[in-house]
Amino acid sequence: MSKKPGILPDHAIAALLEQKKLTTIKPLDHDQIQPASLDLRLGAKAYRVRASFLPGPRHSVADKLSRLSMHEIDLSQGAVLETGCVYIVELMEGLNLPEHLSASTNPKSSTGRLDIFTRVIPDFAQEFDIIPSGYDGPLYLEISPRTFPVIVRQGSRLSQIRFRSGHAVLAEDALMVLHRAETLVASDMPNISDGGIALSIDLEGEGLVGYRGKHHTGVIDVDRKAGYDILDYWEPIQGRGKGELILDPDEFYILVSREAVHVPPLYAAEMTPFDPLVGEFRVHYAGFFDPGFGHADAGGRGARAVLEVRSHEVPFILEHGQIVGRLVYEHMMDPPTALYGSGLGSNYQAQGLKLSKHFRAG
Repeated sequence: MSKKPGILPDHAIAALLEQKKLTTIKPLDHDQIQPASLDLRLGAKAYRVRASFLPGPRHSVADKLSRLSMHEIDLSQGAVLETGCVYIVELMEGLNLPEHLSASTNPKSSTGRLDIFTRVIPDFAQEFDIIPSGYDGPLYLEISPRTFPVIVRQGSRLSQIRFRSGHAVLAEDALMVLHRAETLVASDMPNISDGGIALSIDLEGEGLVGYRGKHHTGVIDVDRKAGYDILDYWEPIQGRGKGELILDPDEFYILVSREAVHVPPLYAAEMTPFDPLVGEFRVHYAGFFDPGFGHADAGGRGARAVLEVRSHEVPFILEHGQIVGRLVYEHMMDPPTALYGSGLGSNYQAQGLKLSKHFRAG
């Protein structure tokens, strides 16, 4: 495998499996490999734990579970995970990475839009969602539903992993050059700083500008598409021409970026939260954007980024055009076989304000 810097594309991820650098207890699903990432599947058992934890440099996750587990849950036939609780599940996929490869993980888009807090934990980890180069061992997923109770089962996919060789992040000058050539965000004067290109919030107009999650709802099966009525779970938010929204503490909001986003075929992107010191809010979940997101050749003409937003301890007024996150772009190591949206059944190509795939449109 090539050692040149970059994010590994789909065919290189498949090669990891063939070389046993990526291990799994069951064959991969036919659609599990994405253009620049791999979906991770839940294993057969979940463990309810008293609190979130990191194993630290001297312990495996299993060591910690032996002390912290309160209850073991069989996921083979599906089980309900309650809001406000913390669960640990060993994933079907494990790693035996070579020294030149590292990885990072993120919730899948649909996971974030359901306000399911997830983080991947490798053995001996001192930070979440970061898998160091040369890691050899299992992967575990911490799951904590925040707004809706959910049904999950063995094989459910809540998280995804992205593999990288070396350092592939575009510096700010290279990011500006790429934007001028490819229009990364629909802005004539993009804000490029802190290693990324800024996204702002869209709260303009009289109509629908977002959704606020309801409390005390029914459960949501994470593997069921278009199975739920929007109004049973969400309160629509109308703009009414104000151009602002007061975020209430402990409430969960689905909003949308003002700018359309474009990820060219030879790049991958990740959205990082805006500096929380600037305000009392944050984009709740970062996210991966695969090559071809919003790209015309893959069925898109720019696609706006859906944002999961929370306030911190106090109410906060969010105003139209306020910066809420930054897109960091990285080189692909090689072009992917297929782009996001190119016949892959991608759920969010050419999107605007859109809830997760679990809800019926209209």
